[in-house]
Amino acid sequence: MSNQSRREFLKVSAALAGSMALGKAFAQETAPAPAAPSPLQMAIARWQSANPATADEIAGKLTAQAIEALGGMQRFVKRGDVVWVKPNIGWDRAPELAANTNPEVVRTIIRMCLEAGAKAVKVGDYPCAEPARAYMNSGIQAAAEAAGAQMVFLDTSRFKDMAIGGERLKTTPVYPEIVECDLVIDVPIAKDHGSTGVSLCMKNYMGVVGNRRIFHQDLPGCIRDITAFMKPRISILDAVRVLTAHGPTGGDLADVKQLNVVAAATDIVALDAFGAELLGRDPLQVGTIVEGHKAGLGEIDYHKLALKEIVAA
Repeated sequence: MSNQSRREFLKVSAALAGSMALGKAFAQETAPAPAAPSPLQMAIARWQSANPATADEIAGKLTAQAIEALGGMQRFVKRGDVVWVKPNIGWDRAPELAANTNPEVVRTIIRMCLEAGAKAVKVGDYPCAEPARAYMNSGIQAAAEAAGAQMVFLDTSRFKDMAIGGERLKTTPVYPEIVECDLVIDVPIAKDHGSTGVSLCMKNYMGVVGNRRIFHQDLPGCIRDITAFMKPRISILDAVRVLTAHGPTGGDLADVKQLNVVAAATDIVALDAFGAELLGRDPLQVGTIVEGHKAGLGEIDYHKLALKEIVAA
């Protein structure tokens, strides 16, 4: 091959190689990115360890692992948010009697909210018992304040009539400070209830309203409507201890069973269905769950969700 032919050959080869590289780069840039995995809708953390641990230690670890599995608190809390944590603090009962949410579940949620950048975390409920005694003897006030939250006693004069727009509940008094927060985290204990069969996440929203008498004319319908109004983004179910009978207050320790489970979900109906099963109830026989599903608030068959079960130790 002559020198001139060789030079021409090298020029053509270089041009061809450059064209192929450019085409490959263009294909990489224009190819669709792989789809991101769908975020989890429910995480269930169960305790399983041969090492001894207190119920409080178990509660804290299970809560943290359930929330982390769901994507972490930063999935729900943005920097500068004001968060309302809504436990069940309805009764003047000690934590061991399982009438109120476990204090360590509440403490862990507060800590994770603040770590995620929340400007403030408020904790409060509208108890059936005398509020000061319920807040103190439930253990929640001490746990919340130790974690850096503000404990709020709901001033009965501040409830404000709000348009709920529900099928059964058109208007009702709601505590404005709760709904004005950037995020409300619903965190009940799983327990028996004499009127609704079970008391879980949807039922826990009765603690944001000022007139509960009207609810008792149609508990499933009114609870469905207030749940839709609250637009839940995350709910966390405390089933470390559960109340199996004589709810909502319970009797003695014979009514309490330690299950060592905490679950978190973006689907409140599914979480209530799971909670009902934990209590030995058929979700299809629980009016609040059925009504919530019919209204499009969530899925009764929680196994259809993007779900992860965690064994914690």
